[in-house]
Amino acid sequence: MAQSPPPRVLIFPLPLQGPVNSMLKLSELLCLGGLHVTFLVTDHIDARLRRFSNVQSRFHSYPGFRLQSISDGLPENHPRGDKFLEVFESMKVHTKPLFKELLQSSGGGGGGGRISCVIADGGLGFPLDVAEEVGIPLFIVRTISAACLWVFFCLPQLIQSGELPFTGNDDLDVMIKSVPGMERYLRRRDLPYFCRSGNVADPSIELYKCESTNNPRATGLILNTFEELESPILSQMRGACPNIYTIGPLHAHLKAKLAATGASLPDFSNSLWEEDRFCLVWLDDQPPKSVLYVSFGSLATVTRAQLMEFWHGLVNSGQRFLWVIRQDSVAGESQVPMELLQGSKERGFVVNWAPQEEVLAHPAVGGFLTHSGWNSTLESVYEGVPMICWPYFLDQQVNSRLVEEEWKLGIDMKDTCDRSVIEKTVRNLMEVRKDEFQRSAAQMASSAKTSLGDGGSSVSHLERLIQDIKAKSVV
Repeated sequence: MAQSPPPRVLIFPLPLQGPVNSMLKLSELLCLGGLHVTFLVTDHIDARLRRFSNVQSRFHSYPGFRLQSISDGLPENHPRGDKFLEVFESMKVHTKPLFKELLQSSGGGGGGGRISCVIADGGLGFPLDVAEEVGIPLFIVRTISAACLWVFFCLPQLIQSGELPFTGNDDLDVMIKSVPGMERYLRRRDLPYFCRSGNVADPSIELYKCESTNNPRATGLILNTFEELESPILSQMRGACPNIYTIGPLHAHLKAKLAATGASLPDFSNSLWEEDRFCLVWLDDQPPKSVLYVSFGSLATVTRAQLMEFWHGLVNSGQRFLWVIRQDSVAGESQVPMELLQGSKERGFVVNWAPQEEVLAHPAVGGFLTHSGWNSTLESVYEGVPMICWPYFLDQQVNSRLVEEEWKLGIDMKDTCDRSVIEKTVRNLMEVRKDEFQRSAAQMASSAKTSLGDGGSSVSHLERLIQDIKAKSVV
């Protein structure tokens, strides 16, 4: 009697660099756990992955893996990156019926068999409705922090209590009391940036305030975090959403699983941009913990004036720095100002994009000036690298507050872009308070590694997730 194939899981990330990166790693963990995976991305993301990443060659060793694409309904020349709400709206209209058709078809797995289970980013919204209609179990995955997701859960209470709305001109240091577990440190300025709109009908508030009702409808909630990092928040969340799997940090979890197989670790690249690996050669020539790595992620844009404030602050600090400046990161300009490139040569190195995990793991790196995206935060936590936080949007305002106030891993520099403040903050992190931050970062890094050891919390949650997928998958 022929043995039935493993369940095929369809994984559907948000069409953004961070979520795609995290969920590719989740895909590989599930492949290592004996499941078959169809990784569904928009046509736009599919083209960039095939051009810049090594996903196809890396997943070649998993015969049950399929990379499949679907239309987002937008024209090819749409900017997408800085218009992500337009992408979401288009997907609700155009992608939703295509997604339903895919789940209903016998070959929905991209030539690998019928889909028996879905793992979709909760930010998309519509996959949950479609999965319920079709009768396929769905797990929600969120690639933001548990803390920010909990703030989303609490948006209705914030509105009901009158703590929302307020505007960006109001006193931003007023404490927030309607997010249980965060009353001690959460201020107006630490809420997601859209909360400053002064309008409870703001499209972003409308988009996220249904989290507390949507998440409990799913079979379970998968989070890229670990218990020791966000335990107080997770305790609160489990009151509303009991079945939570904390399996992070995903990037390190995957490397640990691969190392356990005895195989040599492959080169990882889930990037939607071409990486400049020569920066690693430059780092090899720098003293230990002497370099500040500077990157504002894949979406943040700055004005030319802001860029130059950062440049002056970095140069005046006297510290070495490795700075990622995407070609599209300066609003209204297609390339980095020449005076910045020339003026950075003495102590700095500027690249369009960097292999970030390798950079943060490099012994020459002693600090990270970051936009506080969740992937970046976790990668920094795992490598024990203290942070300066300059958040841009969504969960980053929340994350930056946790880094400074709750975890003592760095300095929150939100809502300012002044060269003298930047210079002082960089010196504080890299010189004045260096030992203090290095100790705290080393302790948290040790906790992260414990979560991925034998019997660790993240390992146990992943094992439970795989067993639950097998048990609940539709035959």
